[in-house]
Amino acid sequence: MSVIDTHQHLWDIERFRLPWLDEEPQLARTFSMDDYLAATDGLNIRRTIYMEVDVDPSQQVDEAELAISMCRRDDNPMVAAVISGRPADEPGFRAYISRYRDSPYIKGVRQVLHRPETPPGYSLQEPFVRSVRLLGEWGMHFEICLRANDLEDAVKLATACPETRLVLDHCGNPDLTGDLDPWRQAIDRVAARPNVICKVSGFIVTARAGSWSVDDLAPVVNHVFDAFGPDRLVFGGDWPVCTLRASYRQWFEALRSIVSERPAEEQRKLFHDNAVVWYRLAD
Repeated sequence: MSVIDTHQHLWDIERFRLPWLDEEPQLARTFSMDDYLAATDGLNIRRTIYMEVDVDPSQQVDEAELAISMCRRDDNPMVAAVISGRPADEPGFRAYISRYRDSPYIKGVRQVLHRPETPPGYSLQEPFVRSVRLLGEWGMHFEICLRANDLEDAVKLATACPETRLVLDHCGNPDLTGDLDPWRQAIDRVAARPNVICKVSGFIVTARAGSWSVDDLAPVVNHVFDAFGPDRLVFGGDWPVCTLRASYRQWFEALRSIVSERPAEEQRKLFHDNAVVWYRLAD
């Protein structure tokens, strides 16, 4: 089946400063589109959506413009992008995002919220909330990436912004080495908000290094299927971050194995159809 990867990272460390790479030396090199194509060879990834990479805020416009330029080309699978933004800086954010309001390629905005400078409750500040509401008014979504312990913030933000779609990255970042019950309970509360969808991506990085198995991942995947239902899930590769624990192929094939006994229609929704709907892509 054709696959849409809704979470494709690329970065050039000669061009962009990614402060968080100081903590992840394994990823502190350039990852190009050619690298991505090699990592996904044979997996039938037909379209991708660029996901911002938490560059230095002064470089956000340059990053967005590079993503748009790649979307315009026909020599790669990238068709859309989610760009970086700082919603708490309300006037600056409005001016920044307004330049992309009519772009057919920019689908949403993300700010990584599990950094030390964004403590619990950060996304609930009034300026932040107003900026997320603005995204909904302008036909964009907010991609929310936060600590598992902060999932209640996602519930509150979704409640405060009912007209804005939220995409919950990485299944809410559960810790695969810990007790999943608190995460399950929080995910159920998030899923009760109809304007939130869940991205099945990334959480493999919390597995035990060198010793994870499909059985470690399955409880998370199966629970988000139960909580969100098959119509509110999308697939994301989260490459190259996933390589902290697995190759793209290992992650992809593990997920395919977990969902292999589900109806073919549900599998198509996860890997393709839901992305067309929720990211507003041409079919």
